[in-house]
Amino acid sequence: MATADSRRFVGKVAVVTGGSRGIGAAVATRLAAEGAAVVIGYRDNQRAADELVSAVVADGGRALALRADVADPDQTGALIDRAVSEFGQLDVLASCAGVEHFDALENIAPADFDRVFTVNTRGQLFAVQHAAAHMRAGSRIVLTSSVSASRAVFHHTLYAASKAAVESMVLNLSAELGRRGITINAIAPGGTATDMAAEHGARYQHPQLRGTMPMEQWLSVHGALGRLARPEEVAAGYAFLASDDAAYMTGRTLPVDGGFF
Repeated sequence: MATADSRRFVGKVAVVTGGSRGIGAAVATRLAAEGAAVVIGYRDNQRAADELVSAVVADGGRALALRADVADPDQTGALIDRAVSEFGQLDVLASCAGVEHFDALENIAPADFDRVFTVNTRGQLFAVQHAAAHMRAGSRIVLTSSVSASRAVFHHTLYAASKAAVESMVLNLSAELGRRGITINAIAPGGTATDMAAEHGARYQHPQLRGTMPMEQWLSVHGALGRLARPEEVAAGYAFLASDDAAYMTGRTLPVDGGFF
């Protein structure tokens, strides 16, 4: 958690896509705790987004919840335009919206490809495009990859490829945005205690182990820290990359995975 003297984002405005739940909600909470005005983008869960806004405001912060499906670049653009209209500027984009996918090669349909890449890859690209149009030197962009981008998991090809594309996008956009004094990086979370992990976490195990080893035991032998991350622990990585502490870091993907191996 941010401490009382950790106020790196006072006077800053941040947009957090996928901000109503999981890692995104933790990121919005962390940035707000450090002084940022936060715009929380959500697709479906308006109640959770409104509750998060209420919590931020109750703590003396500024926040606004706006609906936008990142699969539609026009909605993303409208979200960012509204954020600038409400708060006068944009200093941080934390792109946290994403969808999971597991299936065998023979079952992957073109519609699956379109859904996963539309949200996880295209959605992040156009969020960057819209955000960068409003940003000045010193602004920060933090996208979301996954440890899956750099390791083999059964039936996870489509999701992993969509996240690997994000890492390449970050690397290449760093040269372009760097000329404007804007940094762009990504976080690659490992297993994190969210509703997505509760639904899909067991599928990261080898198929021959599923049902034979409790998830907690599997984590104890496949991670240096032996447990899932708490969302706020992952959010600390986003806050670092969004801050001036990471002013000379760009084009990189930072794993926050508890030493997963």
